[in-house]
Amino acid sequence: MLGLGNVLLADDGIGAAAIARLERDYGIPPGVRLVEGGTLGLSLLDQIAEAEHVILVDAVATGAPPGSLVRLDGAELLDAVRERLSVHQVGVADLLNAAHLIGRYPASLVLLGLTPGAITLGIARTRLVEAAIGTLISAIILELQTLGYELLPQANTGAGDRPIHALTRHFGM
Repeated sequence: MLGLGNVLLADDGIGAAAIARLERDYGIPPGVRLVEGGTLGLSLLDQIAEAEHVILVDAVATGAPPGSLVRLDGAELLDAVRERLSVHQVGVADLLNAAHLIGRYPASLVLLGLTPGAITLGIARTRLVEAAIGTLISAIILELQTLGYELLPQANTGAGDRPIHALTRHFGM
């Protein structure tokens, strides 16, 4: 799983926030990697090239109200990384194009994110986006369940008392 975005630009840091919450609240099984990719673009090519399945987590401008959950895959995902991600969109498009060119594109690629309220200088996320992080985490867990892995909440994190089936054999990120 690859969390994207710039943590210095308010809601654009949602990918990093989601990765941090998963690391804090859940036990991550062997074979699964969570990476805060920030705005590294092509520097992440090895991460994508090694992965069978990838979930990108990022802010996605859709025109929907701030904090709205977004799930994209297929052609819709490719259009989004070229047009609707935030300030680092060109880097993500280049990254996916490079993976395709070297014949190492993941078998499955999904983008999960939230519609940002503000992408301005600042480390605090807007109220609506901050309130929606739990919804984003739930969507990530549901997406990962389809890959057949169990994600267990850590003790004393408030994440819950029940096991949640999730994560992937080789998420690569």
